[in-house]
Amino acid sequence: MPLKIPYELPAVELLKKENIFVMDDRRAAGQDIRPLKIAILNLMPLKITTETDLIRLLSNSPLQIEVDFMKLRSHTSKNTPIEHMMAFYKDFDTMSANNYDGMIITGAPIEHLTFEEVNYWDELCRIFSWAREHVTSTLYICWASQAGLYYHYGIPKYPLPEKLSGVYKHRIIAPGFPIFRGFDDEFHAPHSRHTTIHREDILNCPKLTLLSESDEAGVFMVMARNGREFFITGHTEYAPDTLRNEYFRDLGKGLNPHIPCNYFPDDDPSKAPVVKWRAHANLLFTNWLNYYVYQETPFDISQIR
Repeated sequence: MPLKIPYELPAVELLKKENIFVMDDRRAAGQDIRPLKIAILNLMPLKITTETDLIRLLSNSPLQIEVDFMKLRSHTSKNTPIEHMMAFYKDFDTMSANNYDGMIITGAPIEHLTFEEVNYWDELCRIFSWAREHVTSTLYICWASQAGLYYHYGIPKYPLPEKLSGVYKHRIIAPGFPIFRGFDDEFHAPHSRHTTIHREDILNCPKLTLLSESDEAGVFMVMARNGREFFITGHTEYAPDTLRNEYFRDLGKGLNPHIPCNYFPDDDPSKAPVVKWRAHANLLFTNWLNYYVYQETPFDISQIR
């Protein structure tokens, strides 16, 4: 699809090498189309990697999309060049007067902290609240899903005895929703986290709908407000080698990590990982864009409430 992103963004060249169609802002200016406006709050430390992962999935539809990357005033990224942040990211205060058709809020490697201990929690709460009035549909991913469920609905997170890392089989609990259109009865998705949420807490909250879960990985997808909020505990956006890179990173730190489950052939890290989640990841993002963003957002973006 024609995805409108800044011409100099590193993801442009990376994705063109994968034969993925992206449209830089210079070419998009010549089209008489109201693009969908998507805000991405990227809390991951390796921001360029996450940008590329998300743009790869957003590109798989016929819709034109314009992406704005959001950053926090109360937190400075240590793993991304300041020049990159200044060139491609905007403060929330700068963006807060705008409306967006969709928003994606990523995970963050801060699960060892309680939510209130996170140094940017107050600003994040403002963004969560703002999104309800200024965004048609919001995707909360991994840690952000736990943070969003806690902030909006009081759902607690729980520590796991060991890191959940691997590619797990999931089943659909509520197959009638368009988010699953085209899905098989079972599908795979990566997870990488130290905390979890309990299905009983979700089921006991009448404002939440449990959509999908895994016997091994637990709750996977929760919906609220008729699709204006989705909470996804896994990482469908992960590139093929992301879990591999995380494993060797932790190994290098002396953390003695478990080999990611269902990922390396024969559980042998010297072998290339087998990708089992790419097709459903593309379906998930395409269905979200089509059924919960494009078909629900008003043409006059100022009318989003």
